[in-house]
Amino acid sequence: MEHEIDIYTDGACKGNPGPGGWGALLRSGTREKELFGGEPSTTNNRMELTAVIRALECLRRPSRVVVHTDSQYVQKGIAQWVQTWKARGWKTADRKPVKNEDLWRELDALAARHQVVWKWVRGHAGHPENERADALANRGVEQLCGN
Repeated sequence: MEHEIDIYTDGACKGNPGPGGWGALLRSGTREKELFGGEPSTTNNRMELTAVIRALECLRRPSRVVVHTDSQYVQKGIAQWVQTWKARGWKTADRKPVKNEDLWRELDALAARHQVVWKWVRGHAGHPENERADALANRGVEQLCGN
């Protein structure tokens, strides 16, 4: 797995729930790829998860990946909580169904194909790649809303 990729992701929602967008910047050496999209009725957490899923779907071979996200929900969910949820049959500690289970299952399966390091970055703090991912997520919303 000599291939290393940095992925920067973000989600956006106008209203929660409401129209939402997701964005991802993939970088390997000097090569970059931008991705974005949206959904007409969704939540911010779903868009944060979707951004990472869509980025990982682009990887054609097992890679060393560093995912940079400003979502503690995504970072802690995949790095800390998902194994416990799976062991409990996708239930939380208080035996309620895990929210966004469909996306967590998809993310868990995609991440298993790679060596992934999950890094949280502070959003809207001048981090250039996070700002780009945020702009891409907002483009995803704008294409839905016709702006």
